[in-house]
Amino acid sequence: MSAVLEKHTNAPVSDLVNTYVGRVRSGDMGALPSVLALIILSCVFWIARPVFMSEANFANLFTQGAAIAVIAMGLIFVLLLGEIDLSAGFTSGVCAAVLAVLLTDRGWPWYLAVLASLLTGVVIGLTIGTIVVKIGIPSFVVTLAAFLALQGVALKIMDNGRNISIRDDTILAIANKNVPPLLGWLMYLVLVAGFAFLQYRKLRARNKLGLTGETAPVIVARIVAVAAVLGIAVLVLNGERSRNPELHSLKGMPIVVPLIAILLLLWTFVLNRTSFGRHIYAVGGNAEAARRAGITVDRVKIAAFVLCSTMASVGGLVAASRANSVDPNTGGSSVLLLAVGAAVIGGTSLFGGRGRMLDAVLGAAVVAVIDNGMGLMGYSAGTKFVVTGFVLLLAAGVDALSRKRTLLRR
Repeated sequence: MSAVLEKHTNAPVSDLVNTYVGRVRSGDMGALPSVLALIILSCVFWIARPVFMSEANFANLFTQGAAIAVIAMGLIFVLLLGEIDLSAGFTSGVCAAVLAVLLTDRGWPWYLAVLASLLTGVVIGLTIGTIVVKIGIPSFVVTLAAFLALQGVALKIMDNGRNISIRDDTILAIANKNVPPLLGWLMYLVLVAGFAFLQYRKLRARNKLGLTGETAPVIVARIVAVAAVLGIAVLVLNGERSRNPELHSLKGMPIVVPLIAILLLLWTFVLNRTSFGRHIYAVGGNAEAARRAGITVDRVKIAAFVLCSTMASVGGLVAASRANSVDPNTGGSSVLLLAVGAAVIGGTSLFGGRGRMLDAVLGAAVVAVIDNGMGLMGYSAGTKFVVTGFVLLLAAGVDALSRKRTLLRR
């Protein structure tokens, strides 16, 4: 490993900086806008309300944005194709209703109820994808119809408005229980070590191919930065958050945090390291060129809708766990809009072909920070929506300008 690092240590870092600046000027800003928004908003709310950065509120930010982040991950697959799924919110609600009915009314064990909920999401996604691909109806129209129909399905499942409480300890633990601090640090070490190994492997592969690229100092700086950010987060989450620790101690990261991390790593691997992921980007960039290259475009599109609805099912599970119940409004209201907004704010293009799974998490973090911070400052729900809408419009404008600059450059 040292030989590989030494070979790249003397390469000029300034070249990489100039290259990155050039990419930003040409419109390829990646996650930069969302990261800057996250930092600026967090600083503003921290100054205005110091309690914003307290251990308790920091943990609450993760659980508050978890369901949106998970649903946004599924939407990434569809958005990368230049399509849209307006039914993802109520898909999560229907799947959560199936879970609640099977757990509470039928007495199923949690693992069978979760499996049935996931299969419900698969069926919904398969139906939507097949109609869009095989019949040729635009995804906007199909998913809008599903958006309306699934509201009715949710009402039918819950007897036209019944609220179903969830009492299963395993399901409730997802958003309401915490990982032991020692296990949290162990997960942190494994994650940082895995990230460092992947960075080294990438550097070694480029070295073997004789390609120029990131230097050793840049690689090391990135590893140190990731380790520092994650370390601070784990340190804060492992702090005591209970007001009466003698009666009830509250330490450790919420269980939903490693769940999101696992999903993020899984789908990032799928998009970046598998042929299916490459096909997603190819079809989103130019469907006709992908078809001529031998890619089964129809199959890729259907699979994307299936993955989107399946992740919506997981999002419904997280939302049900946090609320301790399911009602006809689960997955409704602004859930879909916030999930789409999270993906776009994070950096995923609405025009297809550009985006990463990390965009969903970053965008959901921005949405959660806005909602949480403005709530602490006493602003109404209407003001929160106005600000969130403005941030979404700004992100979409950046996306459009970036695409225009890229076309001009080409």
